[in-house]
Amino acid sequence: DVQLQACGGGLVQAGGSLRLSCAASGFTFGDYDIGWFRQAPGKEREGVSCVSSGDGGAYYSKSVKGRFTISRDNARSTVYLQMNSLKPEDTAVYYCRASGALGVYWGQGTQVTVSS
Repeated sequence: DVQLQACGGGLVQAGGSLRLSCAASGFTFGDYDIGWFRQAPGKEREGVSCVSSGDGGAYYSKSVKGRFTISRDNARSTVYLQMNSLKPEDTAVYYCRASGALGVYWGQGTQVTVSS
């Protein structure tokens, strides 16, 4: 079975840091682009960051660029999202997603709450 297990969320004060992890199993991890998305209450899900399967190139949304860093460890089938200088507007449920030629898979979310 395909699984994407996201963890690392929590409650943090503004200016703090968290590191999210997304551990994958059940598919060839290295063949998939992995992205992080988030959804705040009452808002649509939005893309935050993505790391490619090929050269490992990273993409960031404007709202997180310079504060978040995505990385992948293909040997461990895990993607990380280091989130620094967190702001209250970063509060959301964060999801990881794997996308490739054979399909798209979503993990369960992990809650990130940033207090002011």
